[in-house]
Amino acid sequence: GNTVLHILVLQPNKTFACHMYSLILSYDRNKEGPGSLELIPNNEGLTPFKLAGVEGNTVMFQYLMQKRKQNLWSFGPLTTVLYDITEIDSWAEDQSFLELIVSTKKREARQILDLTPVKELVSLKWNMYGRPYFCFLALFYILYMVCFTMCCVYRPLKPRTGNRTSSRDNTIYVQKMLQESYVAYEDELRLVGELITVIGAVVILVLEIPDILRVGAAKYFGQTILGGPFHIIVITYACMILVTMVMRLTSTTGEVVPMSFALVLGWCNVMYFARGFQMLGPFTIMIQKMIFGDLMRFCWLMAVVILGFASAFYIIFQTENPENLGQFYNYPMSLFTTFELFLTIIDGPANYDVDLPFMYSVVYFAFAIIATLLMLNLLIAMMGDTHWRVAHEQDELWRAQVVATTVMLERKLPRCLWPRSGICGREFGLGDRWYLRIEDRVDPNKHKMMRYTEAFKAQDRDNYDKGSEKLETSGNTLCKKDLSALSLSRSTSRTSSHRGWEILRRNT
Repeated sequence: GNTVLHILVLQPNKTFACHMYSLILSYDRNKEGPGSLELIPNNEGLTPFKLAGVEGNTVMFQYLMQKRKQNLWSFGPLTTVLYDITEIDSWAEDQSFLELIVSTKKREARQILDLTPVKELVSLKWNMYGRPYFCFLALFYILYMVCFTMCCVYRPLKPRTGNRTSSRDNTIYVQKMLQESYVAYEDELRLVGELITVIGAVVILVLEIPDILRVGAAKYFGQTILGGPFHIIVITYACMILVTMVMRLTSTTGEVVPMSFALVLGWCNVMYFARGFQMLGPFTIMIQKMIFGDLMRFCWLMAVVILGFASAFYIIFQTENPENLGQFYNYPMSLFTTFELFLTIIDGPANYDVDLPFMYSVVYFAFAIIATLLMLNLLIAMMGDTHWRVAHEQDELWRAQVVATTVMLERKLPRCLWPRSGICGREFGLGDRWYLRIEDRVDPNKHKMMRYTEAFKAQDRDNYDKGSEKLETSGNTLCKKDLSALSLSRSTSRTSSHRGWEILRRNT
């Protein structure tokens, strides 16, 4: 019986599935309690109710919610309803219904977030607890990054004592040893900031690793709405902080490499907190889709073009004096210069005091045509198409971001800071289930206007059918006469319909 219920949730004929679902449950002996067919999960741990949400079956979801609701009282157009949120609320669920909806790849599932009572539950959680905690977390993270940045800016350096080995060597400061790094009062103040930075990195790893083990690395890092790319960024940032700490303790030179990576990744992670604002949240989705969709594919083509032309530029200037045109004096610098030329960051290098090789002009002309005119415009067109696709569902994606953020905060914060939403059913004699109280207003004028609309549509159809019958029974000799009669009938229909719509408009 439980297997049949799960199959009915997946049926395309939703009306038939609802009737069969109700019929099967009528033969269930244990309609209440843990033995009920509705509470038995499948192999993936999904009950029929959760499966309807994951599959985006809005008809079945609304049908199941109507079965679970309790009408508390009704007074005129006002009706107070208690909706059962036992499986919807993520407060006491290991496999949250809300998290399942936002993590699925089906767009239809996100439409459930706009249905009652899911919409009201998410709004309640976000406005009461989610938004204040998220804004506080964003402010705390920005202050943390300011502290880390100041520690990097004032890192321990001393003047260089050795001689330069090359005319292009421009280093004047070197890193201090560990014994020399913490001597003055300023060094002790920087040490406090460094300890805060290291403790923050450890806390990030402690909070992120359990979720990776619980959800799985592929799902945790691959879901854009769940913030997958930002999870990669923040974990890499924490690892770079720990590597910098080890290099500082062992007096190993070259700490600038992990430190610079950590600065870039840490400040880029600030964009994660844009999802808390409706104006900025959809743009983070666009950036993620462009980077991991359009830009990743484009980088393969760009790498081939840069590699080919950089090799050609290096060969052309291999026999030239690097002091006259040093942008291609060795192969790594040739790759970097070609990359800058590709993105039009710099103009084509030239020195009019010396004669440049003829092949340089030929190769640069071909490079400008292929890179600047063709490939860059191709990238812009790809990003424009991605922006157009995401813009059509930006509100829906932002709501999904809010749900994912709310579930994340609810899991991370202690229970004392995030009480359970809703009302316990024991207050109304409904057992231990939890309910959400929603007041619904029924507007009688709305139903009256709908009846007027259907009546006018029926009148139009009747008049049109009468004109069509006259046209079919007429002969070829009376064709013009019948056509004029049909036009008169249609004009009369339009006149009566117009009069009816005028009455409806005035009533509205």
